[in-house]
Amino acid sequence: MSYAYLFKFIIIGDTGVGKSCLLLQFTDHRFRNDHDLTIGVEFGCALLSVKNRPLKMQIWDTSGQEKFKSLTRSYYRGAAGALLVYDISKRSSFEHVTRWLEEARQNGNPGLSITLVGNKADLDSNREVATSEGAKFAEEHGLLFLETSAQSGFQVELAFRQLLEYIYDKVVRGQIDLSNEAYGVKIGNLALQKPGHSVGKGDRKCCG
Repeated sequence: MSYAYLFKFIIIGDTGVGKSCLLLQFTDHRFRNDHDLTIGVEFGCALLSVKNRPLKMQIWDTSGQEKFKSLTRSYYRGAAGALLVYDISKRSSFEHVTRWLEEARQNGNPGLSITLVGNKADLDSNREVATSEGAKFAEEHGLLFLETSAQSGFQVELAFRQLLEYIYDKVVRGQIDLSNEAYGVKIGNLALQKPGHSVGKGDRKCCG
């Protein structure tokens, strides 16, 4: 499928916060209650239109299990963006966000863009992390922020789209070295063409 640019994203965070479910909801519009714990890495992709430009996303869902940490680290390399996910109903997953952020900045490229995602917003009655806490942490550390529900689909696409638009704006302003694959953005076959309507504004398509 034709696209102007290809962006590599990763999803990081503790085990059980809903990383795989976020990816499945975004790419397939479905939720699985019995989703197995990720062993290693899962992969998905989608095509979104931003300013009438078709942009392809490759999304790697990394395991949050400690015994796969060495495998996880290799996937920070060459990523343009990361979704750092915690569970709003599990305080410990939010407390571990600092560690995940440190690891991402140590292993990723200097321009890695990150969105902090408070997932499982559907469990508001069991909430252990206030929205204001997530927003404050994101502001203090220069992150984007959003709460989502992989189960209901609430703001799931917005989480990916917001980060994609943020990184694409960097591309437009010449802040990303497109000749260096470490920055996670590759030029596609439509990059030099005038913006068209191969994917309608606001539309999204999954791709293989």
